[in-house]
Amino acid sequence: MAYGLRFHPRVEADLKKLSPADQRRVKRAFDERIAVDPGRFGEPLAGQLRGYLKIRIGDYRIVFRVEAEIAWVAGVFHRRDAYAQAERRLTD
Repeated sequence: MAYGLRFHPRVEADLKKLSPADQRRVKRAFDERIAVDPGRFGEPLAGQLRGYLKIRIGDYRIVFRVEAEIAWVAGVFHRRDAYAQAERRLTD
């Protein structure tokens, strides 16, 4: 079953901060992991981000949640502060 992808408005800005190689890797993860089977590839998060999943792509984390047949991508963050940034973004 394929999942539809929806993106937070700031995801495009997140991608622009990455190198071209990292952009390709993240976009490939959108298409080949999240859109195909997000529950299989994503790892559940805890605390304030309960209900969200993450996928590791090198030094970056894709934070997303699944609702019915839609995967909603909250952002692409550097691992150093990924979860704090995700929490701030989701409470704005």
